[in-house]
Amino acid sequence: MLTLFLGFALIGLWIYQKFTHWLHLPPYLAPILGLAPTIATYLTIVMLSFIINVFLYQFYPKNHRENYLIVLGAGLINGTKISTLLANRINTAIKYAKKVKKKTGNWPKIIMSGGQGPDEELPEAAAMAEYAIKAGIPREIIILENQSTTTLENMTFSKKIIEKDTKNKPYTCKFFSNNYHIFRAALLAKKAKLNANGVGAPTRLYYLPNALLREFAGIFVLNKKRHIITISLITLIGILSVLFKLF
Repeated sequence: MLTLFLGFALIGLWIYQKFTHWLHLPPYLAPILGLAPTIATYLTIVMLSFIINVFLYQFYPKNHRENYLIVLGAGLINGTKISTLLANRINTAIKYAKKVKKKTGNWPKIIMSGGQGPDEELPEAAAMAEYAIKAGIPREIIILENQSTTTLENMTFSKKIIEKDTKNKPYTCKFFSNNYHIFRAALLAKKAKLNANGVGAPTRLYYLPNALLREFAGIFVLNKKRHIITISLITLIGILSVLFKLF
């Protein structure tokens, strides 16, 4: 519904601008009337910045020498079946693992990260592991992380597994998700103090607009204090401008 809501918001902004123009209100009220367009412009700039970062992050270097690969889970269809979205993540990780094997002579360990939702018959990690094994990945290099329910938990719990497996020795790591998600996932990896960068799996074009809006909303919430302060300052400046003109 996010794309629909955005459409309604844009129509509402247009009606608001037309409405204020028709009213012919006193000039001193202009700063107040301009608050909505100004805030909308600020949000547009923030969104454009987000989209640029998502695009640039797709080109993060890949050296194919990592010790660990983390595949982030996603919901299972009918509680058991791997979705196309999730299959793309696993397939991208499989291709990457094969390149690591070819380049270094050793398989990286693959952590399938995803817990069991209330509508799922098994943990996402278990379904992901079976999918990878059927695709030719050795069972012994797969590690299950089947407790996480959010991206932050994916990163936090996977980090604990890696540190336990390496006995806190140095390691290198990559995580895998869909291309629209890896930028926010990288921010959450940093928050979890996991030293890893992401590789994006392809996503069908029709799904991208809504997915990017959802990711933008997620990042907006991550930095909500900063945005609330900025929007509050814009509002305060508008109110003070009116008061100065009145008095």
